[in-house]
Order: sequence, then structure tokens, then C-alpha cells
Amino acid sequence: MAQIVGGICTSHIPAIGNAIARGLEDDPYWRPFFGGYPRAREWLADVKPDVAVMIYNDHGLNFFLDKMPTFAIGAAAEYRNADEGWGLPTVAPFPGDPKLSWHIIESVMADEFDVTTCQEMLVDHAFTVPLQLLWPGRDRRDVRTVPIAVNTIQHPLPSPTRCFKLGHALGRAIESYPENLRVVLIATGGMSHQLDGERAGFINKEFDLHCLEKIVDEPQELASYTIHDLVQLAGTQGVELISWLVMRGALDEPVKKVHSHYHIPVSNTAAGLMVLANAA
Repeated sequence: MAQIVGGICTSHIPAIGNAIARGLEDDPYWRPFFGGYPRAREWLADVKPDVAVMIYNDHGLNFFLDKMPTFAIGAAAEYRNADEGWGLPTVAPFPGDPKLSWHIIESVMADEFDVTTCQEMLVDHAFTVPLQLLWPGRDRRDVRTVPIAVNTIQHPLPSPTRCFKLGHALGRAIESYPENLRVVLIATGGMSHQLDGERAGFINKEFDLHCLEKIVDEPQELASYTIHDLVQLAGTQGVELISWLVMRGALDEPVKKVHSHYHIPVSNTAAGLMVLANAA
């Protein structure tokens, strides 16, 4: 049977991708951010996942305001990166795992989550940047991938509670997969930030640290917020926290905190990292 080894939450800011492309990891501005990732890489080297389930939000590459699924799951043999307008260099395709994807799709549908299935799917910086951070080296592909896109763009958005429950269904799906696979869940986005409007540049360090604490042992508290709460507390784009709740819902109770890191500012965004190991 498949085993969930744990989960990682990480930011996916496009400026990070530009810094990687320009080799700025040791630049004084960027060093405090990139310095948080070696421990996460060490953990991944120890647990050796075969598949990374990527929970993220698409930024208009596949879906736009006229057509925005609440939850979409990729079921392709590979996922191609495309130019999304941030000046990021495109990278080689990422291998998929269609058999696992279809098992997840069928299982969560049976659990009453109506998902959009994508047999072709482009992936943007929210998918590629975290993989570059966690498995550095251009075009290196250490794991197969399953993308799960969560709508954080076009309201109405799925509630934190709904996303947490999707995580429960996702965990059941993976753990019922009959092949011996080691699976890590990677949730990307956040932390607090707002890119436009009167509160452009908004960061709420106190709430970010609260989230990094509660996601470990009390995720239900975070799931009890409304989307309106998250906009007020974390900014318009801070609602990306709901992807973290999908990841956390798929893990055990309790989990073991392996590593966390927090840094501001990165391109007017608070950047968080959390590594959680499944107790089993």
C-alpha cells in the first residue's frame, strides 16, 4: 500500500524563481530566505518519496476568470511548464503518475468531491518554484508528480473547512492505493500578502506565525476561519493558506514537526516553510 511520509508547506513567489535563474541564492537579500531550505532537502533525502502531490493555485495558465474549477487534478503522463509572463525561464517537463492520479480522482469523487480532471495540464511558478527549491538543479526530476489546483483567485472560493475535508479524502485515497509508493504532499502559496488595492504590500507577521504554530497540532482552528477572515487577516492573496489545509488534512493526527522557517519581506510577501512528518 502507498504511504504518506509527510507534508511540506512553502511559498511560491515568482521572484524566487528569478533569483534561482540568476544564481542569487547567496546574495545578501536572498540568503536569509534560501537558508531555510537545506533542512527540508535533508528530510526529503531521508524519506525518499517516489511521488510529490503538488497542491497549489493556478495563475491563469490553465484557468482564468471565465472558467475556474474549484478543484482540478492532473492525470497526465507529464506536465509542461509554459511562459506565464513573469520573465521566468521555462523548464523541462515534470513526469506524472497517471495511474495514481486516476486512483485519487476516483477515490475523492466517491468521497463526494466533484473535481475537474485534466489529461493535459500546464504548470506555472506555483508548481515549479517549490520543486526547484526542494530539489535544486535545473531540469532535475527526482520524483513523479500529481498536480492538484485549488481555486484561490475567482470568488466564491472553497472554504478552509472544505479544503481541510478534501485533505482527509486525499489522504484516504493515497493510503488505499495498492502499490508500494512513498508519497509526500507539498502545499504551495502564502503567507500573508496583498498585491493590489489600498492594502497593497500588507503583511501580518503575527497571524503568519500563528498559522505556522497551529498547522502542526491544531489545524482545525485554522479550518474554522472563513475566506473573509483570511482576506482580512492575511490579505487578498493570503487566502492561499487553504492549500496548506488540504495538505494538512491528508496527514495523521498527530504529526511531527521537522522544520519551520519564516522570512519577510520577499517581494512584498511573507514567506513560510514547514516540514511535517507523518507519525506512522
